[in-house]
Amino acid sequence: MVSKKSRTKVRINKHRKLRNRFSGTAERPRLAVFRSNNHMYAQIIDDTVGNTLVSASTLEKSVKAELEKTNNVDAAAYLGKVIAEKAKEKGITDVVFDRGGFIYQGKIKALADAARTAGLNF
Repeated sequence: MVSKKSRTKVRINKHRKLRNRFSGTAERPRLAVFRSNNHMYAQIIDDTVGNTLVSASTLEKSVKAELEKTNNVDAAAYLGKVIAEKAKEKGITDVVFDRGGFIYQGKIKALADAARTAGLNF
């Protein structure tokens, strides 16, 4: 009988492989995205010193107030806009996109496209 790995384990392995290929620097930090069943989280991280420079999530009161649901494509797009605006305030324009092992479609793609249109380059 063939055993099938859980989606979580597959995603974690994909993320580990992705993280070996790139990391965030001071000039070009990493935009890391995590998606749970109920919420989405985005962080801009400088991996050389291990600092989170900017973060946003659908758990924040200001973000949650604007959204009807926190786990759909519209919420992801709004979160992308919010993280890009916060990054611009800190003077960050160029980032490396880390999809966290998730497939680049749906919510992840919506967040990335919204961040790009709001001014982030990746």
